[in-house]
Amino acid sequence: MAKRKKYPKIPNGYGSIKYLGKGRRNPYAVHPPTKEFTLDGVPKTPKALCYVSDWMIGFAVLTAYHAGTYYPGYEKTLASTAAISESKLAQAILADYNLSKSADEKLTEKKKTFAEVYEEFYHWKYETDQSRKYSQSSMSSTRAAFRNCSALHDKAFADLRYQDLQNVIDQCPLKHSSKELILSLMHQMYAYADIRELSEKDYSAHVKINTEDDDEHGVAFTENELKILWKNKDNPIIEMLLIMCYSGFRIAEYKTLEINLSEKYFQGGIKTAAGKNRIVPIHSGIYDLVKRRIRRDGDLLAIATGNFRNEMYSALESIGIEKHTPHDCRHTFSALCEKYNVNENDRKRMIGHSFRGDITNGIYGHRSLDDLRLEIEKIRICY
Repeated sequence: MAKRKKYPKIPNGYGSIKYLGKGRRNPYAVHPPTKEFTLDGVPKTPKALCYVSDWMIGFAVLTAYHAGTYYPGYEKTLASTAAISESKLAQAILADYNLSKSADEKLTEKKKTFAEVYEEFYHWKYETDQSRKYSQSSMSSTRAAFRNCSALHDKAFADLRYQDLQNVIDQCPLKHSSKELILSLMHQMYAYADIRELSEKDYSAHVKINTEDDDEHGVAFTENELKILWKNKDNPIIEMLLIMCYSGFRIAEYKTLEINLSEKYFQGGIKTAAGKNRIVPIHSGIYDLVKRRIRRDGDLLAIATGNFRNEMYSALESIGIEKHTPHDCRHTFSALCEKYNVNENDRKRMIGHSFRGDITNGIYGHRSLDDLRLEIEKIRICY
């Protein structure tokens, strides 16, 4: 007596094809994947999708089920295809298999957690991108920012929305600079997700830090340190530090400044009422640096502020200057104004400090661009 033909093992979670015995016109029952279990953990066999005459037709049914192309009665179409030739049936199976594989891959991508997407992003940025060399401090800051997003780690990345991200920033007890690193990481991860089609849109675009910058205290660069900076002005990071030391804006403000090269002034500011939309003439000493940077990079600060901080620390260390923060550049500008006797009210205007209690200067004080330029040009460059 001939033995019943053996067929390949069906993958786990794919469903099952059960032989019901001889004497039946359609002896194979095709069951979808098990989704229910007894209290003892024994899988419950679900109701059969259909009954077919041949195991291969049953496998074709399961493949169509996973591809989303199965419908009641589809097995009859497959039986007719099988009657024509086995190769036609194989083609039908292969077409549905490719569809089901694509659907499964998309489902897998959709289920990736924030932590899993971060691991991919980190590998992509720091380990596979050979176009640039990142510092250890940059990588450490990225890892620290990820740790401070622990509330998101186990959540599906594709399911995250603006409020999930904003809550992480709002509930973070750390300093403003740490929140900047978290926000920078979010922006970078969504840029990566856009490339990999892991999210419908960039939900980090409107996330913001709703607390004041607590990095107001700082130490100005000394005259000797400024001389060292000028000797290294061809380094793009040092170049930016010099621009900051002779203009006095906060680091985040350089992202949105209007830069008028023809009339030689900056205009902008984001933090306080007195600081918003203020005008600061471009000092003649840094004008060529500003022009070079705009023409080369298209903007003054083309990288994330968190990344700039990290590269700044490394650049200063490489030229023998002790650690300074970006906010120290603002303190340097204020100190230079004081040292070279810039009019105190004009110093406040250019730094963006309010005239508290001084109604005359606060409301009625009007200074032209030329007036401010005369004052800022009092500052001498320490070559």
